[in-house]
Amino acid sequence: MLDVIQKLLVLQDRDRRIQQLEAELATVGPQRQSLVSATAAARSKAEGARQHVLHLEADRKKLELEVTAKQELIEKYSLQQYQTKKNEEYKALTHEIEMCREAIRKLEDQQLDLMEQSEKAHQIAAEVAREVELSEREFHAQIAALDEREANLRRHHADLTGNREDLAAAVEPGVLPKYERLRRTKGGSVVVGIDHGACGGCHVKLPAQVTIACRAAQEIVNCPNCGRILYYTSDMDMVPAE
Repeated sequence: MLDVIQKLLVLQDRDRRIQQLEAELATVGPQRQSLVSATAAARSKAEGARQHVLHLEADRKKLELEVTAKQELIEKYSLQQYQTKKNEEYKALTHEIEMCREAIRKLEDQQLDLMEQSEKAHQIAAEVAREVELSEREFHAQIAALDEREANLRRHHADLTGNREDLAAAVEPGVLPKYERLRRTKGGSVVVGIDHGACGGCHVKLPAQVTIACRAAQEIVNCPNCGRILYYTSDMDMVPAE
């Protein structure tokens, strides 16, 4: 194997590991945002449950005020009955009093219904609040673990990229630009071996003269189909696959 091929393989391995780390780092932000969104949704649910309880309490107090107002009207009409001497006015006030009492009965029925709703709403709100509390603890633990993972990935990335330039500089100047150009289009698979007489990158069968040139290891050989840099080792199977 040519010395330059060995250097390229070392550089390629480093680039693949860097690329993998960068791919992992790219997932950290979305994972963090997903956790934040899930926690925000839980908080919103808890706030909605709390607001529902407050709304029911406000409605119940409103009904209490309406009952009080009707009771005050009954007292007013009763006093007017005591003061009037006209039979028709007395009957009219009696009718108004009965109407107020009927309204109070309906309001009290609504109060009972609201009390039942309020009790259920309180239970739901308490349950959701407990869920949020557990979710918050889990959120902070997961964020801490994610932050630690990100820090480790960045440290590892810095270690790998730290001497990447030295590895690249060791490659012959005339070869390195070709490698970099291929890496931009082929990703992490630039320098590939021969697999059953085919290119290890595009898997197209290689002409005999190409495989012979690779085995001779006298010059850099490119795949005539995809342009990748080819290499050969004695353990590679040169027999074309059936």
